[in-house]
Amino acid sequence: MNKIATIAGLAVAASAMTASADVLLLVDLSVADTITISATDGVSSADGSASNFTGFLLAGFYNTLGAGIADTSVSGDLSTAANASDGSADIFNGGSSFGLNVWSVSTDSTLGVTAGATAFAGSTTWTVSAADYAELLAGNMSGDIIFGADTDDDDGVNIGTWAIVPAPGSLALLGLGGIAAGRRRR
Repeated sequence: MNKIATIAGLAVAASAMTASADVLLLVDLSVADTITISATDGVSSADGSASNFTGFLLAGFYNTLGAGIADTSVSGDLSTAANASDGSADIFNGGSSFGLNVWSVSTDSTLGVTAGATAFAGSTTWTVSAADYAELLAGNMSGDIIFGADTDDDDGVNIGTWAIVPAPGSLALLGLGGIAAGRRRR
């Protein structure tokens, strides 16, 4: 009985330690010279309000200070779940931040998210230069989303996380590893 109680206690402790904020946005870099950011059904961990001009920051997106990014074309409808998309979301990094700013996502002047409610809706794809794309590929795999921030030094609210979607090549390698492991057992 004590073993069962100990194992149950360890399981509860382990799940509490691994509990984290929801992944709210998925970033796909699998197509050359494009970046696609898509909403999940994840819920915001805090209430937040921000100017549409400021938007939100994918904190720690770059490993080094970004050299700046300019999107050349955009298609999609990414916005907060509470605000209508204007179909022309912009991304920005002026070179003095490790984060990637997403702004001008709505027809509304003020954006909002509510704790416990779905944070974002839609998906948008931007075409970027080959140099900007190389910087995006060299960045981090995940990080926090700071709502109401457009640079690292802004005071915003951490509402959840973003994550890079594995590229198709990564999934293929993972599949080959599984096949090799299966053959080894026979």
